[in-house]
Amino acid sequence: MATVIGEGLSIEGDLTSNEDVAVHGTFRGKLTTDDTVVVGATGAVQADISGSSVSIAGQVTGDVTASERVDLQAGGRLVGDVRAGRFTIADGASFKGNVDMEM
Repeated sequence: MATVIGEGLSIEGDLTSNEDVAVHGTFRGKLTTDDTVVVGATGAVQADISGSSVSIAGQVTGDVTASERVDLQAGGRLVGDVRAGRFTIADGASFKGNVDMEM
């Protein structure tokens, strides 16, 4: 089961979940889960994100912390610091920030 913020939906506040979270709309605040966070190509997030793994194909402004890995997909844009055991940046992605891989 997953929590989905659909395209065209805008949410502001703190979201805490114990399941996967997929953002295809707009989210502002703080997003925390024990599982995976996926920001789809139409997703726009202005929040600090924390999860086991984070995949970004849309736009994220905020710090990202993952216990396992962060994947910045082609076309994805991240402005913020990353703290994760593994961090990949695909061709065509944009990143501005600092990286800490000592977990």
